[in-house]
Amino acid sequence: MMHYEYLVVPAPRRGLKAKGLKGAEARFAKALSDVMNAHAADGWEYQRTDTLPSDERDGLMMNRTTVFQNMMVFRRPSQPAPDTPSEPLPLIEDLTDDAPETEDIPAPVDDTPAADAPTEAPKPAT
Repeated sequence: MMHYEYLVVPAPRRGLKAKGLKGAEARFAKALSDVMNAHAADGWEYQRTDTLPSDERDGLMMNRTTVFQNMMVFRRPSQPAPDTPSEPLPLIEDLTDDAPETEDIPAPVDDTPAADAPTEAPKPAT
């Protein structure tokens, strides 16, 4: 599962003057594209722009008013933690190289009588 980190920045309020641009729309588009390209150079992908409410104080009387802010949302894949292994660890450790050779292990001795062998009943004492 891919995990992301997000960056939220205020959208520009005014357009930027540039050579060859005419009209407020073109200057505003230039301001937006400059912000998007600057963050894209750092690996951020533009997602959307949201208008969000913000409660702010108004004047010395500390009256609160709600102001709406336009915020640009960017995301990029988050980097895994350096101590996190990139591959899953094996569930069972393989010790085949460390195990002793089978020639060194003596075969088990079977001391139990065989089930097929006839058993003699003990003789009564006389």
